[in-house]
Amino acid sequence: MIPVNPPPLDRTSPPQPTDAGPCPASALPEGVRARVTRVAYEDQRAVAELVPRLTERQAAGVDPLPVEPAELAPALLHALRREIRALPDETRLLLQLAAADQYPVPTHAFLRAVTAGRLDTRPLEAAEAAGVAHASAGGVFFRDLWTRIAAYETASPADRRAVHQLLARVLGGKGETTRRSWHRGAAALGPSVRLAAELGAAADRARAEGRPALARALAERAADLCADPVEEARLLALAAADAWNSGEPDRARRLAARTDNSALNGVLALRAGNAAEAFDALLTAAVRQERSADAVELLALATEAAVYTGDLRRCREAHVLAQWLDLPPSGVLAALACAVEGRYADARVLLKGTAGRCGPGGDPRALIHSGIAALMLGDHTRTVTATLGAAASARARGIPGTEAQAMEFRAYADFWTGRPRAAEAAAQEALRQAHATGQDNGACHLQAALAMFAAVTGDEAACRERAAAARSHALAHGLGLPAALAQWALAFLDLAGGRFPAAAARLRALAGFGPGHGHRAIRHLATPHYVEAAVRTGDTRVARAAHADYHRWATAVRSPDDLALSARCRALLAPGAEAVPHYREALDLHARGTRDFERARTELLFGGALRRLRQRTEARDRLHSALEAFESFGAPHCAAQARAELRALGTSLTPHAGTDPAAVLTAQQLMVARMAAEGATNREIGDRLNLSPRTIDHHLRGVFARLGIRSRIELVRLLGESP
Repeated sequence: MIPVNPPPLDRTSPPQPTDAGPCPASALPEGVRARVTRVAYEDQRAVAELVPRLTERQAAGVDPLPVEPAELAPALLHALRREIRALPDETRLLLQLAAADQYPVPTHAFLRAVTAGRLDTRPLEAAEAAGVAHASAGGVFFRDLWTRIAAYETASPADRRAVHQLLARVLGGKGETTRRSWHRGAAALGPSVRLAAELGAAADRARAEGRPALARALAERAADLCADPVEEARLLALAAADAWNSGEPDRARRLAARTDNSALNGVLALRAGNAAEAFDALLTAAVRQERSADAVELLALATEAAVYTGDLRRCREAHVLAQWLDLPPSGVLAALACAVEGRYADARVLLKGTAGRCGPGGDPRALIHSGIAALMLGDHTRTVTATLGAAASARARGIPGTEAQAMEFRAYADFWTGRPRAAEAAAQEALRQAHATGQDNGACHLQAALAMFAAVTGDEAACRERAAAARSHALAHGLGLPAALAQWALAFLDLAGGRFPAAAARLRALAGFGPGHGHRAIRHLATPHYVEAAVRTGDTRVARAAHADYHRWATAVRSPDDLALSARCRALLAPGAEAVPHYREALDLHARGTRDFERARTELLFGGALRRLRQRTEARDRLHSALEAFESFGAPHCAAQARAELRALGTSLTPHAGTDPAAVLTAQQLMVARMAAEGATNREIGDRLNLSPRTIDHHLRGVFARLGIRSRIELVRLLGESP
């Protein structure tokens, strides 16, 4: 067993020295590396020992990682055990009692147990002298978590049972039933029907109270003590689901392998496997559950699987099944089914109802669906409210994976409302959490989102790297949503860089939607960019048809931003002066919306059109407004387009003269710039930051572009003049 929810390590204790060399974990895929760090309790000694012992399939993320301490770091554990065995018997007994009180389930009964057992705490002085642990009025604080594990496992089975029995005896207060049941189960000699039932009931209580980590430990121990194979399988499935919810993906997969449960297998496939297979498994499980609350939840998860695949016809299948079972389908499911059939007005009504459920608290899954519905309606303020509420609720319930899923969609709202840096920060944190909790498909979606944010902020290398990673995983797992989003990111990079034929070709490819390749919703959302690219290449036939469908949706949902983008499309498709009123209409609508970045794009396009119509004064005003917006958003490619238009008007520009570099550079760019100004070579900077010289060269080019300079000499002078 491993700690379910270990208390924070004592940060006041002196750190344990280690002679471990450089950790080879850097060679692992990003997701596996995050999970290795998590299962090793973020202890680099354990990480360094575990990584070389992984199988090829474990290192690739195919098979689950080890989860038991003896499998994770046997050499480290052996050394710590030897250190503890050198202590006096009385000291070891107190350490064993303290460890059992904290590991694997924290129960906070050590001091009461000491009193009940009439134990003398003075022998703990030997542990303090050895640097193993120290005592205070609050109990015993171990040097680190691995020392605590060693103290627990150094005890003989008989001694371990004795300390668990003592702890169970003193846990008789109100609200302590669950923890008493844990210690009673831990002290059991072998299978027991009575204890298995008691632990199963305790796990149900913990689950209802929103403590999935504790529920997992109780259910797993109940399964160990169960003599009935059918009941054991049921308990194992519950334990696996609890492990998954509490952020223990490798333990969840190991437990799931010991049972056969279509609902559980569907959830695991949805988060880390093939989305099409997940849909089939979840739909099958929903049919087996028939008319129950579980069936409703399974249908909601099947909806997510259908959305991920991009095969939205599957949403219709789930909707038909919900009607056949007489179950209330989720609003998102029903709305998507309507949208697939082109019934946009009906879809809007269903989405409005779902988006309205954004109040504080509540089920995080329902709040996520509310956020998705609001996002589809273009209500970004409500999306932020719902997703932040979902994240807070998931955090309070101890389900970090769901918290990461909520932040996936919050990032979109930040992005569309002109806060790409905030969106990037939210997505980066969500990506870290998704990797650590084994949500590979969510991580793929976030990689694609980060590719789009990088495209907007002009980081071409990061955009291509993120997009390639997302498309590779998406193709292998049937994920049309991230595949299409990554393709859109690359298209926007081309569009902002003036490579219009390439942008149009990429966006046309989104029409070939399907699992692992594209997505109808992304194709629809990308329509304004496709129209722009198509007009630039003179191919407007398909663009007009795409705009007609987009306008139907915008009219149905009545989103000011969608209507503004539709008006912009009309302006792009209109000849000469006929475009002007459409641009004005678009900007009027943008003023009532929240998509500030697209408003700046509209001003850029309008300014260019006015320049060609020789309306120089208004053109200059529109272009300056767009330039200021792009610079505040940190979108250098778009800002460069605005400057080019202004230069074509004959306007002289020195965009960053006298500007504080800290105000226009990212934190990493500023760090690279300062090192370069100090005389470091690209290779030297790369060695310090653990980046390749090529990446450093890319960052320096970005620094020069943002500062409006051309050489390191100018960089030295500029940084020397800045405060």
